[in-house]
Amino acid sequence: MNRRFFLKSLAAAAAAASLGRPWSPPNHALAAEDIFPDLVAVKGADVRLMYQRAMTALGGLERFVSQGQKVLIKPNMGWAMEPSTAANTSPALLTALIENSLALGASKVSVFDNTCDNWRSAYSRSGLEQAAKDAGAEVAPANQESYYQKVSLAGATSLPSASFHELYLEADVIINVPVLKHHGGARMTAALKNLMGAVWDRGAMHRNGLDTTIPELFLNKKPALNIVEAQRVMLTGGPRGRGDSKYLAAGLLLASADPVAVDAASARIIAEAGITTPAYIDHASKLGLGKSDLSQVNIQRLTV
Repeated sequence: MNRRFFLKSLAAAAAAASLGRPWSPPNHALAAEDIFPDLVAVKGADVRLMYQRAMTALGGLERFVSQGQKVLIKPNMGWAMEPSTAANTSPALLTALIENSLALGASKVSVFDNTCDNWRSAYSRSGLEQAAKDAGAEVAPANQESYYQKVSLAGATSLPSASFHELYLEADVIINVPVLKHHGGARMTAALKNLMGAVWDRGAMHRNGLDTTIPELFLNKKPALNIVEAQRVMLTGGPRGRGDSKYLAAGLLLASADPVAVDAASARIIAEAGITTPAYIDHASKLGLGKSDLSQVNIQRLTV
């Protein structure tokens, strides 16, 4: 599936089913009952501009962040790789979110990730630590178990509890900002899987099956907003990437309060490499975390 077909398929999915909401083309006014779309897909080359257009379509970040709130922004920051490899969220997108949150009066904006590579190297080489600090955020370590607190996951079948970073539990608002890419174990990294970087014992998740444990993390505290960066999508060699990794120049940014819908749309993009839709998306839908059927999702497409 190429990029053009993906965009058309999103439109068709939303318009074809009579029970689904109609597709909203660029600059087309939404019906009164659909004040904002469920999901926005923005095509472009400038990630900051793409972010601005996505948030405008969703009603602005002020729908999610209010004055005085503590905001946690959770990027992919797990790998000691340069931004050009697309192994981590881009510094430019993180900067835009931090600046926007602080401009709205957030009392504090925090950033962290439980990295896979050495945390100091990952924070530095990704460019995200410096970008976050320059924009006014507090960057916290996540490399010690003492930073985490165990909580129960009501309704979970495979992961009855998990230890979340204290900043995750303390935050008034969580913004989930992954980069879309291939993953050798889970097939795909996007919104749902990105929360693995907010917990301590990921070994238990692997032992109990990623397809069930990944969505069960959302039974604790759901992010208010999910923004999936899909500009340069790693199709092979993920999640860290290799010298011979293949990429898709998708030029997309997806944004939604629904992590399931945004992952279902992300799966359409990464299908370019023949990667099948991860089973954890369907499991997340069954847990009531969102909609995996894109024909039931009001999607707005924009180009900048």
